[in-house]
Amino acid sequence: MRRLVFGFQNAFLRSLAVPAFALLLGVSGASAQSGAQEQKPAANAPSPADVAKDSQKKTDEFVEATNAINGPAGNPECVWLGRRVVVLMWRDDLDTAFRHLDLYDRFGCPGGHVQATFRCLVRFGALDPKVPDSLNGRVHACWINPNAQPQNASIAPGAPSLPGPAAAPAAATQPEAKPADAPK
Repeated sequence: MRRLVFGFQNAFLRSLAVPAFALLLGVSGASAQSGAQEQKPAANAPSPADVAKDSQKKTDEFVEATNAINGPAGNPECVWLGRRVVVLMWRDDLDTAFRHLDLYDRFGCPGGHVQATFRCLVRFGALDPKVPDSLNGRVHACWINPNAQPQNASIAPGAPSLPGPAAAPAAATQPEAKPADAPK
């Protein structure tokens, strides 16, 4: 009888040992993981000097826009929302861009300035992925001066840009045909 009781206890303890061991491993792994996650943001956190420098840069950009643009498009809220709309449109996030555009309109900001800025951004073409903040810089430059032209504006406006050698118009490659009743 005594052997049956101890046998039962051993079986019961063995069945509890495996889940307890698994729980112990899971808790120790989770605590080690959370400790590692807490250390990563501290290492990547910007210094207070960097935060102050970034804040000053943003303030300077708003002041520059206010001085350069007459009217509501130079207001800080219009500059901030309008630039976000243009960036979202460039990244093909049109749903979010339209939501921001509704806010932009609600503040009384001119919608034509967003259109002109996006046109300027498209005219400049592809961005350099190696430069980390090139999109924001170009959007700001186009916001300040939407009529800016790219440096290599060798192609006439309205002319299609074709890759490879320039294609000559069809009329220039064929001789001019004379009418049948024209004197020879």
